[in-house]
Amino acid sequence: MNKFTKTHPENNRFKSYLMAAAGVVMFNFAGMQNVEAAQTLHKTIKVQNQDIFYREAGSEHKRTIVLLHGFPTSSHMYRNLIPKLAREYHVIAPDYPGFGNSSMPAVNEFEYSFDNLAKITNAFLEKVAAEEYTLYVMDYGAPIGFRIAAEHPERVQGLIIQNGNAYDEGLRDFWKPIKAYWQNKSPENAKVLKDNLLTIGATEWQYTNGTRNKAAISPDNWIVDQAKLDRPGNKDIQLELFYSYGTNPALYPEWQAYFRKYQPATLLMWGKGDYIFPEEGAHPYKRDLKNLDFNILDTGHFALEEDGDVIANHILKFMKKNS
Repeated sequence: MNKFTKTHPENNRFKSYLMAAAGVVMFNFAGMQNVEAAQTLHKTIKVQNQDIFYREAGSEHKRTIVLLHGFPTSSHMYRNLIPKLAREYHVIAPDYPGFGNSSMPAVNEFEYSFDNLAKITNAFLEKVAAEEYTLYVMDYGAPIGFRIAAEHPERVQGLIIQNGNAYDEGLRDFWKPIKAYWQNKSPENAKVLKDNLLTIGATEWQYTNGTRNKAAISPDNWIVDQAKLDRPGNKDIQLELFYSYGTNPALYPEWQAYFRKYQPATLLMWGKGDYIFPEEGAHPYKRDLKNLDFNILDTGHFALEEDGDVIANHILKFMKKNS
């Protein structure tokens, strides 16, 4: 019997089959683990009496990247980026109140200001036990994230800045009607903003203006965002935030002082076709940040839509370099 086991050719073929099958099973199991690790979860948590929706992926034991979204979108803007980063990092992307799938209290029930959005976002991060993190800030995410970073510099391991402003040079022609609203919060000035910035045409323009190839941008973006803007009461929320944006320029010197003092490792990626935050707003970061990976991209405001792979690769290299 032992002689048969050692020498019979049929038995050797059977052994080869078993070894090959075991290899396939192990390969598939490893693949399932990778898929699970990169899967995005959709969660909601109560913070200061508001339901805060957030997307989360990756192991909690790895370094954390927090993604802060812009106007008029939500964490939806990061839907394709999150799985690419989550293979190596723990990724969290919340929706602010009034945006996406978070609570949308009326303007007389909640203070829609950048100070308050920063406070509730910081409270959210504390509640989900994000003690240290790299901040990805874009558009509205910049004044929210920079408030948090300036108040809690010990928590911020690095900055990823994508078309997010912290310098006067970055507020140009697009901002003229909004600046008029800062000076005079009148119904007439509010109507100008409603008619020009809160329509489906304006939302589509934000995604397509300045891009290389409009056909590469999915219309799902502006359809999803506009559906949220068209909810009863949401345009009043956006008007409050347009007005509150006027509090941000006064804080630019404070944020710039934070950059100079703490010198967070920073990756900057800026779509040069952005009319809202033009390229002039990108270059001043060089004055204050010494450890700066500076990149100008040939795309528009929502750079992830056209250059998502490029941005993901930049982030992965940046994170590895600054581990």
